[in-house]
Amino acid sequence: MNGSLAVYPGSFDPVTNGHLDILRRALTVVDHVVLAVAYNQEKPSGLFSVQERIDILAQVTEEFGDKVTADSFHGLLVDYARRKNAGTIIRGLRAVADFEYEFQMTLMNRHLAPDVETMFLMADEAHFYTSSRLVKEVHSFGGDISAFVPDYVAKRLAEKLDK
Repeated sequence: MNGSLAVYPGSFDPVTNGHLDILRRALTVVDHVVLAVAYNQEKPSGLFSVQERIDILAQVTEEFGDKVTADSFHGLLVDYARRKNAGTIIRGLRAVADFEYEFQMTLMNRHLAPDVETMFLMADEAHFYTSSRLVKEVHSFGGDISAFVPDYVAKRLAEKLDK
């Protein structure tokens, strides 16, 4: 593939409109984004399985065509980025607390792989306080999450949590 490739890692459990906002804006800077579901082989966790998250990501990103793919990885993010031949890691920032954590991770990644750059994109103000954890919590108490996730994700959450 010609052009620039970036990896956008996350748990995506579930993917939110905030994630999709960052993805849209990343695609104005790079040609292709791999949405990489991070998981720990030693400690499986999450509401959705890794494969379910990949399937959901593929469904909600169909509009981007071949500019976006969904995948998964475990281990060091920079090793995964290198395996994919990605020169950029995309990270979304919401609040100051995000910045401190992301700054530490970026410095470590830069130490491990100076050839892989990290690009921070600020969340749109409409998504500044949205997180996957909060979406699941609001849904579990019967709250309306329609402004925070695509319809397909709301449907999948209902299937998973409303049993």
